[in-house]
Amino acid sequence: MQAAQDDSSTTTTSAQCPVDHAAWSHQKTATKVEPVGKRIERDEAGAWQVYGFEEARAVLRSSDTKQAGFGAALFEKFATSENQGLLYMEGTPHNEQRRKTARFFTPKAVSANYRPLMERLCDQLVADLKRKKRVDLSQMTFALAMQVAAQVVGLTNSRLPGMDKRIDAFFNGSINAQSGSNLFDTINFMWRQRRFLTFFFLDVKPSIDARRRKPQDDVISHLISQNYKDQEILTEVIQYAAAGMVTTREFISVAAWHFLEHPELRERYLAAPEEERYEMLHETLRLEPVIGHLMRRATADVTIESEGAAVTIPQGDLIDVHIYAANANESIVGEHPLELCPGRSIKGDNIPSMLMSFGDGHHRCPGAYLAIQEADMLLQRLLAVPGLRIERAPTMGFMEIAQSYELRNFILAAN
Repeated sequence: MQAAQDDSSTTTTSAQCPVDHAAWSHQKTATKVEPVGKRIERDEAGAWQVYGFEEARAVLRSSDTKQAGFGAALFEKFATSENQGLLYMEGTPHNEQRRKTARFFTPKAVSANYRPLMERLCDQLVADLKRKKRVDLSQMTFALAMQVAAQVVGLTNSRLPGMDKRIDAFFNGSINAQSGSNLFDTINFMWRQRRFLTFFFLDVKPSIDARRRKPQDDVISHLISQNYKDQEILTEVIQYAAAGMVTTREFISVAAWHFLEHPELRERYLAAPEEERYEMLHETLRLEPVIGHLMRRATADVTIESEGAAVTIPQGDLIDVHIYAANANESIVGEHPLELCPGRSIKGDNIPSMLMSFGDGHHRCPGAYLAIQEADMLLQRLLAVPGLRIERAPTMGFMEIAQSYELRNFILAAN
């Protein structure tokens, strides 16, 4: 697709797409087809389903909504601390904490503090693939994402090896109990508490103690300086683990899947300068958002505009923002919205090329730049491996707590 010239649009690149539409790289991870033409509606259960991009942005930017996903209701039920973690904070406390932690995720900080680590890890992982001639990409991507996130957070003083397995255990199954039973909720929560305690005593507590003795430039040191208690630090660390490890792991895998299936995309990516590579990754993330739904609850009546009419969401109502649908609005992304298209023209003011894939508003993912740079560093090296090919396509599952896809048993082989 030739990128259109439009004074009101943000154009990712003016180059011609490298893949023939007859053999196009289609969306792989959506679990259902989103309705065409619908922008917002209230379902039979009373929840608001938001499909339109502008409507989604209005909801996520509203100061009259609060987090309702990632087990928020259950977390609120059992929370014993005022410092509930950045994911669940709202209002002034949230904004103040975002301001204080933003320094860890600026492009300058990422390049200065984490780039050498990421380069070294990527070199080691790809060298291991070249030696063994075979790898499960889902394990490779998790190893990278875990070690980078651990450095950002400050999880570097574990008592025993195996932190990756302890972290992965948190996200097996759902913290969102579906039965409606209070007993079921309680049992489910307490089981996870046992996992949290193991992680705390083996990984988090030693890192806290080390930073009380000698502060570092990381999140745990920052939280200690803010007088966070150990339990509060544990909560925050787990949230960073989910954001920094789980989502980045899946995104790198799905990008590799697209590029390996389409040699033209792979060749273009490897030959492109950094800015163009990043835009190709943004377009991949637009098509395959790792988090498919963002849940909010209205804390007051929320009035938004939809197709020229005012729609009011009453206080207390649940809101489900459909990221796949919002990212595929043809009025924003143009034709072929369910296909990967380098050179896509984004129509609208101040709309990022990945659209809603990192969220929007006050809860937008702070580690967006870090995730893209991390993905790019591994993919540059991985896709350049001679004879690299898919031996077994990944098995796709679904993580309820994050409303995200999981790609597992993704076997790559090399010459």
